[in-house]
Amino acid sequence: MSSNASALTRLLLTERRSLLRLAQRIVGNAPAAEDVTQSLWFRVQRVEDDPPILNKKAFLYRLATNLATDHVRAAARHGKLFDGGELPLEVTADTPSAETRMVDRERLQRLEAALEELPLRCRQVFTLRRIDGLPAQEVAERLGITLNAVAKHVRIAVRHCHARLQDDTDA
Repeated sequence: MSSNASALTRLLLTERRSLLRLAQRIVGNAPAAEDVTQSLWFRVQRVEDDPPILNKKAFLYRLATNLATDHVRAAARHGKLFDGGELPLEVTADTPSAETRMVDRERLQRLEAALEELPLRCRQVFTLRRIDGLPAQEVAERLGITLNAVAKHVRIAVRHCHARLQDDTDA
């Protein structure tokens, strides 16, 4: 056991009543506060020596507060999931339906076609900036243009693509 863990364990034993009261104020009941304090003991056992803890009492109380807050959040999530009574009849899948994939694929093809209609430089700027995610400064340096030109080309490309996608949905 590390020296930090040993010192924190001794401090936990001497401060247990105060830590329990702190946890109970946060979680709202004694059994949950006991759970938090037990979790605190387990957490303290895993504390390493590097970096050294200068104010062990403050560290212990902060750790207890964080664990109690986490307990409250977990209880709220549990309540939302399981205390609502009936389970939903349908559970949504994480993967999109075949219809959604087909519509998305068609929309992507329309977007690619709209990009092909742009002038080469405008298409390059848009691709580097919005698709590859490069910073504007890097796009400007790479293509030998100003930051204002990068912004202008992106603005033109976005407007063009938006208009083309709107035209296709209106038709």
